Amino acid sequence: MLPKKIILLRFAIAIMVLFSFDLSAQKWLRNFNLFTIEDDKAIGLQVSKEIESNPAKFPILPEKGNEEVYKYVHGLTNKLLQSGKVAHAKDFAWQVKIIKDDKTLNAFAVPGGYLYVYTGLIKFLDSEDQLAGVMGHEIAHAALRHSTKQMTKLYGLDAIRQLVTGRKDAKMVEQMALSLASMKFSRKHEAEADDHSVHYLCGSNLNAAGAAGFFKKIKGKGGTPPAFLSTHPDPGNRVKDIEYKAQELNCRGDDSNRAAYDKIKKLLK
Repeated sequence: MLPKKIILLRFAIAIMVLFSFDLSAQKWLRNFNLFTIEDDKAIGLQVSKEIESNPAKFPILPEKGNEEVYKYVHGLTNKLLQSGKVAHAKDFAWQVKIIKDDKTLNAFAVPGGYLYVYTGLIKFLDSEDQLAGVMGHEIAHAALRHSTKQMTKLYGLDAIRQLVTGRKDAKMVEQMALSLASMKFSRKHEAEADDHSVHYLCGSNLNAAGAAGFFKKIKGKGGTPPAFLSTHPDPGNRVKDIEYKAQELNCRGDDSNRAAYDKIKKLLK
């Protein structure tokens, strides 16, 4: 009799082959995720360690001496998480780190709720609702598990093989981890993250369409496209869709908190 793990592997391969000929099944496969919640948490922890051990590429702004800035960013994160609309709000770490790089206009999230925002982006934006919109967008990527869905597509049968046989290729795991910090999301995932950013902020005092202000400003910058847009492609009609979603949900918040935001920007010198 064949070992149970080999049977599972053959079954997984058969399912993928069968589904490749069925359009509705192909749509299901695009959202399929081989990784569990625990996998997301473990991968995120590993990637966060990789990031923090590479100060040349990811110079993390120390919390000591920057307490007020971190308190502000953590407050925004908690506002979003406490909306009651974030999946895995209590499962994931939701750790936020600021990367000291004034030239890079970017933010990113890795599985398990590890969030990173660059000082360049904070200084570039004009108001709290814009930053909250970006952070809501990144939280959505982690909460909706977009990275591990992308990894499922990228590594497919190799990932299945490792999961069902229990054999882990250290080099492949490292490759997966390193690819996450620069992973390019699909336009579908981008639209979902935009949409959820509005949902998270709706009901707060802030303008729920804050992400629209961010995209207006970053797209109007000119010159070389910012790093954010290289990994977060425009799904089309992005600003219009974000503003429409806020109207559709009847979001009433309209604060931008520019004065408080300007104070934080001045602390980042």
